[in-house]
Formats: sequence, structure tokens, C-alpha cells
Amino acid sequence: MNTLPTKSSSVPLEEDAIEDIESIELEDIEGLGRVTAEKLRNAGIYSIKDLATSSVMEIGNIIGSEHRAKMLILNAQKLLSRGRFFITAKEYYEERQKINQISTGCKSLDELLEGGIETKAITELIGEFGAGKTQLCHQLCVMVQLPPEEGGLSGKAIYIDTEGTFRPERIIQIAEYRGLDPEKILNNIVYARAYNSDHQMLLVKEAKKIIEPEEVKLLIVDSLVTYFRSEYPGRENLAARQQKLNLHISQLLKVATAYDIAVVVTNQVVSSPDFIFGNPLKPVGGNIVAHGCTYRIWIKKAKEGKRIAKIIDSPKHAEREVAFRISEEGVVDL
Repeated sequence: MNTLPTKSSSVPLEEDAIEDIESIELEDIEGLGRVTAEKLRNAGIYSIKDLATSSVMEIGNIIGSEHRAKMLILNAQKLLSRGRFFITAKEYYEERQKINQISTGCKSLDELLEGGIETKAITELIGEFGAGKTQLCHQLCVMVQLPPEEGGLSGKAIYIDTEGTFRPERIIQIAEYRGLDPEKILNNIVYARAYNSDHQMLLVKEAKKIIEPEEVKLLIVDSLVTYFRSEYPGRENLAARQQKLNLHISQLLKVATAYDIAVVVTNQVVSSPDFIFGNPLKPVGGNIVAHGCTYRIWIKKAKEGKRIAKIIDSPKHAEREVAFRISEEGVVDL
């Protein structure tokens, strides 16, 4: 009878072991030579983590053999897990305690999220135009740069802008309110304007090259589905759109987990014409986005300039809501 291996019979997941993994090059993986490593890097697979979290079909298309791809992925997974594929729930709980969080800079939102925006996860901000999604993204770009004791991760941010709504002037306002050097804050935000869905996906792929060298801790895509909606209109293109969108979300989740960073995406809402009772608005992207994002937060306008944030999907949070407001200083408590 197979039993779960005990802690004494396996290699513990210690910090020095993690550092050893970080130093492993693709060429160090059994069965992977220099030529194959070059092919993988050219396709956006830069590390053992990238390879271990890739699909057999994806790697097979790159190197020309799904059989060999399966072997290489398995070898990478063995190295990454130190030969141990299963752990106890208690050990996983202990690992979860090491996950970092980025404060939103707003106490009520931090309480809603039980600390802030998590790394190794995708947090989706949903809402109508002007609800405050982009405002919160701007503020997170500032907050992530703070030291851990002040709610940040001492890291940089990557901002992929699909709608042309990123404003450095807003970053300056938020930084000055918090007594920070605006020029330094701006220099620690890596910006890119996406021009179509393929370019958007390419930018995420290229981002992997700079995440570790630049100590990036936050990746923002504002907004996620804009180009997918416009480039694949109508029911006849729905399957192709959802398949491509699913690939993109999978790409973002791999980056979040492999590089231990927080990924934040914004999403629009549409009105459902056949809805009779309740809220006719629903997030764009359907089940693909709903299942792909780890945490989903709906932001809506309220009376007297207030905003209401509600968690509508989460593997750990209760479904509750809090109020906040948006001012010149940024996203703040009431």
C-alpha cells in the first residue's frame, strides 16, 4: 500500500534549497542540451520553473517532439520538487504562510483582502468605467515599492496598458501624498502599451526576462479582455476568443507562481439583455476568466462619491464588501 512520504524521508523545502533551484540553468536539466535550451529561451522559456509549469504540447511545438518534451518537463519537475511530488496539508499551510502581500494603501480594502494583494495569484478588479480599477492599479504600483514593514515588497512594477489609461501624473500625486520621491517611484515602474491581443501576450512573455533582474514584484494588465473582445466579435468567433484568452490567463498564472509575484488584472462589465431580476451587469470573459483568476473583486460607484468593493469569488475569503473613496491622494478610507 502506498503511503504519503514522511518529512524525514524527503528533502525539506528550505530557503537554501530554493536558492539552489534559482541557480540551475536549463542546460543543467537531464537530457537538455545547449541547442534545445536556446530554442526554449527564444520561445520564452527561461528557467526551470518556466519549463516545469509548461504543457507537453507547448514544449513539443518548440522542440519538435512531444515525447521528448514530456521527459524534459518531468525532469524539471523532479528538480523543482526535489523528487517529492506530494506534501501534507500542514506543510502546504506552512508554505502558504510565506506568501507575500502588497498593501492597497487603504485599510478597508486590506481588511477585505485579509492583508492585501497576494503574490503567486491573479487578482481581478471588475467594474464599470470610472469605478476606480485603474486608480487602484496606480496606487499598487507605488505601494509595492515600499519596504515590507510599510506594506510593500521593496520591488518594482510592470504595467501593461491596453486602453491608454496609465497616467504618470497620477503616480506623482499618490507618491507625494505618501512622502515619497516621485522620480524614484516612476523609475521603478516599467511601462508598456499593448496594441493588440498578440502584442499583449508577447509583452507578458518578454516581461519574464526582466522580472528577476529588475526585482519586479507586481505585474498589472489594465485591462485584460479589451483586445480579445474587439478582435473576436460575434458568436462565430467566441470559441477562438475564449481559447486564446484561456491561454493568456494561463500564461499570467504561470508567471505569478513561477516568479512569486502578484498579478493584477482589470476587467470590464457588460449588460445581459435577457436578465430579468437582480444585477444585469456581468464581467466580460465568461467562465474562462472566472475560473482563471484566483480572487475576483467587484468595484462599483455609490452615493456621495463612495466606492464599494465586494469579493465575489475567492478560495479563502468570505463574500463581503467594504466602502472607500478616491481622492487626489489616491485610494483612501472614508
